[in-house]
Amino acid sequence: MSECYIGEIRMFGFSRVPDGWLACDGSLVPISDYETLYVLLGTTYGGDGVNTFGVPDMRGRIPVGQGQGPGLSSYVPGQKVGTETVTLSTPQLPMHNHTCVATTDAGTSATPGSGAVLGGIAPDTMYTPDSTGLTSYALAVSAVGNQGGSQPHNNLMPTLSVPFCIAYTGIYPTPS
Repeated sequence: MSECYIGEIRMFGFSRVPDGWLACDGSLVPISDYETLYVLLGTTYGGDGVNTFGVPDMRGRIPVGQGQGPGLSSYVPGQKVGTETVTLSTPQLPMHNHTCVATTDAGTSATPGSGAVLGGIAPDTMYTPDSTGLTSYALAVSAVGNQGGSQPHNNLMPTLSVPFCIAYTGIYPTPS
């Protein structure tokens, strides 16, 4: 492995943590054991800054570049955003209408069937076989019931889990 920078984060294809590295699991570690890494990270990822500091927690997380690109949100180091599940609300759904297809032909059945449409009102019947002269009408909001269970759904993109580790030995990154 080539020489790395202290504080560099890498992904590995094996599950053990190599010598000179710490798992990016959000652990609080003693400043006295990793002073140089603490100088670079401070308490960005947690800790009290007296005895401990935190390493980044990359478990189940996807890294995002710091700063703000044109038209994008701003992100600072250590900031956690996003959620694994989301529950949609009515304002998040696309605007749409529900229509009802009907005819003025007299109804011939009291129950709907394949291809049946609403027909003209006749005693005890309101459905008629598909016929000509059909018209679509927008239904009143009060005439259409809500559907769904307001349950959260998965919000994750396809993902492959690999361990992230942070180097505590190597080259000290001097500012350019």
